Amino acid sequence: MKTPIPFYLEEILKRVRDNTDGEVADYIPELAEADPEKLGAAMCTTTGNVYSAGDDDVEFTIQSISKPFTYALALQELGLDRVREIVGMEPSGEAFNELSLNQEDHRPVNPMINAGAIAVTQLINGVDSEPEDRVECLRKFFSRLAGRELHIDNDTCASELDLSDRNLSLAHMLRNYDIIEDEAHDAVATYTQQCSIVVTVRDLAVMSATLSNGGRQPVTGEKILDADVCRLTLAVMSSAGMYDGAGRWMAEVGIPAKSGVSGGLIGLLPGQMGVATFSPRLNKEGNSVRGVDAFRMLSKDMGLHLMSTEERYGVAPIRNVEQDDNLTVFFLQGQLNFNAAETILHELADFDFDTSTVVLELSHVAGTHRIGRRMLKEGLRRIRESGFEIAVIDPNEILSNRTMSDGTEVPVGDHEDYQINGETIDIH
Repeated sequence: MKTPIPFYLEEILKRVRDNTDGEVADYIPELAEADPEKLGAAMCTTTGNVYSAGDDDVEFTIQSISKPFTYALALQELGLDRVREIVGMEPSGEAFNELSLNQEDHRPVNPMINAGAIAVTQLINGVDSEPEDRVECLRKFFSRLAGRELHIDNDTCASELDLSDRNLSLAHMLRNYDIIEDEAHDAVATYTQQCSIVVTVRDLAVMSATLSNGGRQPVTGEKILDADVCRLTLAVMSSAGMYDGAGRWMAEVGIPAKSGVSGGLIGLLPGQMGVATFSPRLNKEGNSVRGVDAFRMLSKDMGLHLMSTEERYGVAPIRNVEQDDNLTVFFLQGQLNFNAAETILHELADFDFDTSTVVLELSHVAGTHRIGRRMLKEGLRRIRESGFEIAVIDPNEILSNRTMSDGTEVPVGDHEDYQINGETIDIH
């Protein structure tokens, strides 16, 4: 059985594909050449399962999505007190490249705007680090987060440096107030190379999931960041990651996120997953138009909003698996939300069935979310297409609507007569 999650991501992309609003970032020559029709999405769970759809292998520069990861590295290397000496943690309500600093102490207000990001970058590898050593430190760190070697797009970097007057103005202001020690040109060159690291949407999903997973890279298993560092980074992303659209984003989508002018967009749900989209057309705030639409749909469908009052966490969704000569029974429990359904489907896809019937036992499932129910039914349908009989034991009518995507219904077994090590379940 193939898990239906990539097909769900394809459906999301199909729903947003016709939106042609916005424009590519034409103020940077290399980005102006981007194909505006490219569209991809990826998801990585904290258990290390990666799913993707669309243009998931297209490479693009990470741009401002680098900011939260560099901030996390600075926190890891130096601690919060030292980092707060040069950058605040408050939302600015201003554009990402605004020429402004805190009036009282001249610090940038947060690390997600350009001034704050330039200041944070200068902390990496020590304030006395040579620029090339600092860049290599960042490249290696980003590569560990992605789980593969990443490289810098030198052409895009050069293109941006030719048009870096505004960032140079920010760097001169920061140097004037002793926020940074590097020469202004070195500071901007380092920051621009950081933004020119090349990624795919799958890389971004895995990198995001590392933050969501308390700093442990979910695919390689490497512990890269402390959990407190990830918590602080997510907190700043939630209030400032989408620039002057951050408040609206949190109200409508409700997850920590960060965008980049090449069209990338990441979002993550603590303890559950990292999600990324790629589509180059941008809105007036510099965020991907179709990416924002896709995240709105994902948040609504999957119940991802951090302020949701629905219960989302709990015990492992599979309590037990038992088999006899004729059937395999998965005993489920807890809340059946997206995260639980993904875990169940992944286990079903990998399970070596040697019986003719597969049954899901739902008597210990406390509640469900619509996407969890939908995914579970789709998984059952795919198991049936693989040649097995299917059924559910559902005394509490968790699946009140048992209709699957092909119009047929999930058969229901009689839980009162059911015995795993005796007579076979009565399938209606």
